[in-house]
Amino acid sequence: MSIQKKAFGILADGKKVSAYTLRNENGMKVKILDFGGTLVQIKVPDREGNRADVICGYDQLDSYINGDGYQGALIGRFGNRIARGRFTLDGKSYKVSINNNANSLHGGICGFNAKIWAAEAVDGDEPELILSLVSPDGEEGFPGKLEVKVRYKLTKDNSLEIHYNAVTDKPTILNLTNHAYFNLGGYDSGTVLDHKLWLDAESYLPTTDDLIPTGEIRPVDGTPFDFRRETVIRDQFDMTNEDIKIAGGFDHCFNFAGGETKEPVLRAVLTDEKSGRKMEMYTNQPCVQFYSGNFMNNGKYPFKNNYPQGLQNAMCLETQKMPDAINHDNFTDCVLRPGEVYEYTTIYKFGNI
Repeated sequence: MSIQKKAFGILADGKKVSAYTLRNENGMKVKILDFGGTLVQIKVPDREGNRADVICGYDQLDSYINGDGYQGALIGRFGNRIARGRFTLDGKSYKVSINNNANSLHGGICGFNAKIWAAEAVDGDEPELILSLVSPDGEEGFPGKLEVKVRYKLTKDNSLEIHYNAVTDKPTILNLTNHAYFNLGGYDSGTVLDHKLWLDAESYLPTTDDLIPTGEIRPVDGTPFDFRRETVIRDQFDMTNEDIKIAGGFDHCFNFAGGETKEPVLRAVLTDEKSGRKMEMYTNQPCVQFYSGNFMNNGKYPFKNNYPQGLQNAMCLETQKMPDAINHDNFTDCVLRPGEVYEYTTIYKFGNI
């Protein structure tokens, strides 16, 4: 069997949470919860064949419920921020849940990260976990009954494919992603600032003090946001830059050259020279939120094996549409209508340099 199911905990309402572990013939292992579709573990080899867990996360369900940071979770309905939790669609005004200062973040108070998804395990040489969720009309203030499927697939070439699919019965807005925190040295190996990063991004979105896009789409040329050549993250971590200073590091939407594509294409490469691990990211989404773990300092919720949280000890590459897109005419289209299918794929492929 390449899929194993085990109990992970019980919610306050008595619902049981399960963990599904997917394995391939190379010994790569991925553990996923049906609670939040949460990635708990990704174990991959270094250049010497030694396996380590390269994403942050917790040992206990309580930490996933009460800890911050959306560790490893599926995000919806709307990843990233919506200014003041307000938008207008087809002439009608909507107000969604506020949970981040005066704004809405990652779907609101009880987003997809806090739901139990229906799970179907598909065994085989390339095992899959298919997660399904129905979000009722009006949930968190969003219009339309939304039916969502997310498929995690572990392939023979050490790739984790995440395929998103959704339909609605009313016009709505949608921006699904995954919030895994990566450290290719292992989640317990210290900072990611010495990782190297390449991003196929020509521009980024500056933000206000509360991390809402200003509406400007700014070229990366001549800025610390230019990762079009493989660059050590520390070398770009310029706290004298106003945009980086506001966020305490990188927490910005990077816009890919050419925008959205029909099929997933290579958009990012992350490498750790010390371990020799490499991660390639393929997607057909137009953007990625690069977050450098600037708020990872919650001492109440240490990571697996009681490893303490630390600033910049991991980073996210969240493929998505532009944040607050519905409130900016010059941003990517985030509207889903009845009869349309929301569908995209992101692939994280692991290897060595």
